Amino acid sequence: MAKNRTSGSKILVIRLSAMGDVAMTVPVLFALTKQYPQIKITVLTRGFFKPMFNALPKVEVFVADVNGRHRGFIGLWKLYQELKKQNFDGVADLHNVLRSNILKLFFGLGRIPFVQMDKGRMEKKALTSARDKIFKPLKTTHRRYADVFAQLGYPVKLTDENVLPKRSLGSKIRNILECSNKILIGIAPFAAFGGKRYPLYLMEEVIATLNKVNAYGLILFGGGPAERAQLEKWSNGYENCINLAGRVSFDEELDVISNLQLMLSMDSGNAHLAAMYGVPTVTLWGVTHPFAGFYPFAQDPNNALLSDRNKFPLIPTSIYGNKFPDGYENAMETIRPKDVVAKIEEVLDRRL
Repeated sequence: MAKNRTSGSKILVIRLSAMGDVAMTVPVLFALTKQYPQIKITVLTRGFFKPMFNALPKVEVFVADVNGRHRGFIGLWKLYQELKKQNFDGVADLHNVLRSNILKLFFGLGRIPFVQMDKGRMEKKALTSARDKIFKPLKTTHRRYADVFAQLGYPVKLTDENVLPKRSLGSKIRNILECSNKILIGIAPFAAFGGKRYPLYLMEEVIATLNKVNAYGLILFGGGPAERAQLEKWSNGYENCINLAGRVSFDEELDVISNLQLMLSMDSGNAHLAAMYGVPTVTLWGVTHPFAGFYPFAQDPNNALLSDRNKFPLIPTSIYGNKFPDGYENAMETIRPKDVVAKIEEVLDRRL
């Protein structure tokens, strides 16, 4: 596709889920569209993720209704028929799962170049293996995404400057953030799997210590009813805590995240959302590890606090935190609350 580098080219980017993986596409697309302004990008993803791309002027979103009209094989055929009308010059599959493999077959009918991300499955299997573990850093997911565009004829240089600008805060958010005159610290204490969730009683120690400083506004992020109940409990118990869960839209949540001075997160989607905006992010790691390639974009490697591998030598035991041997559910207890607080203060001292 090298011939398209000097003329307008339309590229379809497939990245349907999950939130953190979708967020990791943003700095790559930011760099791509800056370096190749003639390109027009359409991202095929879920409707919920659309606000992530609002700040990229050369990027449009095509919503995949995977639970409705685009569900199943027939639904994917309908999706292909809709996408075919866009006359894409190439497809960048940053997902590489069953759905996108089916779409690959369909696009092959029209002989449209279709490049899929190399997930490095064998390397990751070796990294997480209990026997003959090969413990070494793997290629980052951001780099794997960029490699796809390089194969389509658009090599991408990724730099720390490829982050989105701060967003403006509406009156609704300003009213919620009564502590807007304070240093805003986001706290996202949850993750999809237990293997990378910091124990709540330890997180409360972190919150209690930060709350006493009285210079910080602690903004709490979460999702479902159980998470909201926990965050509301902390919000009611600590005067400098504000629970955002269930009070704002995802778009408004991004407004807040972009205005944080720091985000404290697990190895989870919120870390990548903060990194999209260049917000310093302190991450806590359980049975997962940054070597797997999912470290937030352009973040200082020293901002990661890891579980003790001397006590838990099989870490990482999985890529997503969903698999670990007996006893490893306690791995994150080796990350002491006082060390979390010290790291937060260290990062803020460098920034402020």
